[in-house]
Amino acid sequence: MALAARRILGLRIGLVRTAIACLLGLSFTSGIFSATRIEQAGSALASVQLGITLLMVIGLLTFAEIIVPTGSIPPPTDWWRALRRRIARTRRYSRITSIAFQHGLGPYLRGRERTSSGLARSLRLALEDGGVTFVKLGQVLSTRPDLLAPEFVDELSLLQDNVPAAPWDQVREVLKAELGDVFDEFDEVPIAAASIAQVHRARLKSGAEVVVKVQRPGVRRVAEGDLDIVDRLANTLQRTRWGRAMGVRDLAAGFAVALREELDFRVEARNIAAVTATSSDAVGLPRVHEELCTARVLVMDRLDGVPLRAASLDDADLARTLLQFVLRQVMLDGVFHADPHPGNVMLLSDGRLGMLDFGSVGRIDSMLRAALQRLLLAIDRGDPAGLTDSLLELVNRPEEIDEQRLERALGQFMARHLSAGMRPDVEMFGDLFKLVHRYGLSIPPEIAAVFRALATLEGTLGVIAPGFNIVVESRAFAGAQISEHLTPESLRRNVTEELHSMLPMLRRLPRRVERITSALEQGRLGLSIRLFSDERDRSFVTGLLHQVMLTVLGATAGLMGVLLLGSAGGPQVGSEITLYQVFGYNLLVISVLLGLRVVVTIFRPRA
Repeated sequence: MALAARRILGLRIGLVRTAIACLLGLSFTSGIFSATRIEQAGSALASVQLGITLLMVIGLLTFAEIIVPTGSIPPPTDWWRALRRRIARTRRYSRITSIAFQHGLGPYLRGRERTSSGLARSLRLALEDGGVTFVKLGQVLSTRPDLLAPEFVDELSLLQDNVPAAPWDQVREVLKAELGDVFDEFDEVPIAAASIAQVHRARLKSGAEVVVKVQRPGVRRVAEGDLDIVDRLANTLQRTRWGRAMGVRDLAAGFAVALREELDFRVEARNIAAVTATSSDAVGLPRVHEELCTARVLVMDRLDGVPLRAASLDDADLARTLLQFVLRQVMLDGVFHADPHPGNVMLLSDGRLGMLDFGSVGRIDSMLRAALQRLLLAIDRGDPAGLTDSLLELVNRPEEIDEQRLERALGQFMARHLSAGMRPDVEMFGDLFKLVHRYGLSIPPEIAAVFRALATLEGTLGVIAPGFNIVVESRAFAGAQISEHLTPESLRRNVTEELHSMLPMLRRLPRRVERITSALEQGRLGLSIRLFSDERDRSFVTGLLHQVMLTVLGATAGLMGVLLLGSAGGPQVGSEITLYQVFGYNLLVISVLLGLRVVVTIFRPRA
C-alpha cells in the first residue's frame, strides 16, 4: 500500500509519514466498509475496497504534503540543536529590537514612516550599541551616498571600531589551534585592534620579521547570528516604501557576502596576491606567507615604516603616486583596494607609501572599466551626451527612462561643477548620486565600491598633501591613459591583436559565402529552426502536457463513473450490486486518484 501510494503521487515521501498514513487509512476505511453495503458485497467489490483504502491513504499523504512538505521539518536529532540556536537568536533579536526602540527607531521597524530631525544620530547610536556586525553595516552604508541622504552619510561616517584588545590567553589558543609552534618570538601586545581581528609583531623561526593578524575568538559565531537578524530586519523593512526604494534586501545580502569574506583571512591572502600581481613597485605591499595562512590567522612580512598620521607630510608627488596607483588598479587591472583610509597607509623607510589590510577588495570587469573610463573622459570634455551614455552603461537602468531629460539634467550638472573657473571637488559626485537616485537608476555594488574607495582615498590624500584635488588629478590620469591608447604604436598593436583574433573567421568566410550563393542559385537555401532545443523548455512542456492529460483522464473517468452508477440494468454480481456499478465505483476511485496526483504536482515545490 505504501509503495503504491508513493508511486502514484510521484514523490519520495518519508517512511514514517507513509506508515502513519497507511494505518490511519486502513482504520478509517474498515469502519466505512462495516457500515455500508460494500463489505456485504464480498469479493464483487474487492477492487473497490482496495481502491478506497488506497484513495484514503493518498488523500492523507496529499494533505500532509500540502500543509507540511517532506523535508520542511528537520529530523528529531536536529531538533535540540535547532532549538538552542533559535533561543539564542531570539534573545539576540530581542536585544537588537530593544536597542532600536530605545533610540526611537521602533516606528520604522513596524513599517510606520515619520520624519525626525535626529533620526540619523539615533541610527548611528543604535548601530554602535548593536555590536561589531551592526557597526560594520553602518560603515558600509556610510559609503552609499546614492541611497542615503547626506546627513545619514555624515553621521554614519563617525562609526569606528573602538574595541579593547582580546586577552592574550584567547589569542594564544587561536594561534596554537591554527598554526602550532611556528614563531620564535611573539609580541603579546597588539599594534592594532579592531572589531574582527588584531595585529601583533612576531618573528618566525627562520628569522623573518612578520606581522600576524589574528581573528578574535568567537567573532564568527556572533557575526553569523547577527547576519540572520540583519536578514530578518531587511525583510521587515522591505515592506515599507522607503525600504523598497533603497533595496534593503539586496543591501543585506551583499553585506552578508562581504562580511563572510572578511571573516575568512584566506580570502584576504588571495586578494593581496591578486593586487600584487598587477601592481608596480611605486607603492609597497606586504608579502604573504601562504603556507602559514588559515581562515583565522594571516602572516605577512612586516613593512618598515610609520603610520601615515604619525608622519608630517605635505608631498603632492606622493599623493599623486598613491592616486595613480589606485586608479590604475580600478581602470586597468580591475582589482583594487576598496578601503584606502589613512590607517591602511604607511610611510615606509625608503620614502615610498605602503598599503595594508586587504580584507576589502573590489573587482570590476572589463566592460565596466571601459564605461568608467568613458565617463571620466566625458566629464573631462564636458560632453553631456557622452556622460549620459556612459552613466547608463554603468548603472542598472529601469525599463522606462526619459533619456532626454536625464541628458539635460546632466548638462546642468556639468555647467554647475565644470564650467570655466570652477574648481571641481568630491562634492560633485554627491550631486551626481542625487541625479542617479532621482531618475530611478541603481548603481551596482562594483561601481559603488569604486566610488567608496575614491571617497575614502580623498581623505587619505588630504593627509599626505593638504589641498590635493582628487577630481582634477583623476581627470588628468584618465586623459593620459586615453592619449596613451591613441598613440600610433598602441593603435597598431590593437589592430594587430584584433586581426589575429579575426583571422580564423576570415579564412572560413569565403567558403561559407560560396556555399550560401551556390545553394541560393540552385534553390536549396533553407532556414532550419529548432523549437524547444533547451532541455528546460522540453521539460516544462512535457510536465504541462502530463498535467493536462491527467486532468482530462481524471475528468473523463469521473464522468463515466457517474453515468455507470446512474444506469439501470447490467449483470448482477451481488444482491444489490450490478457490474455497471462496480465499474462506476472503480472509475470514481481512479478519477479521484488522478485528481490528487495533479494537485500534488501543482503544490510540489519547484527545484
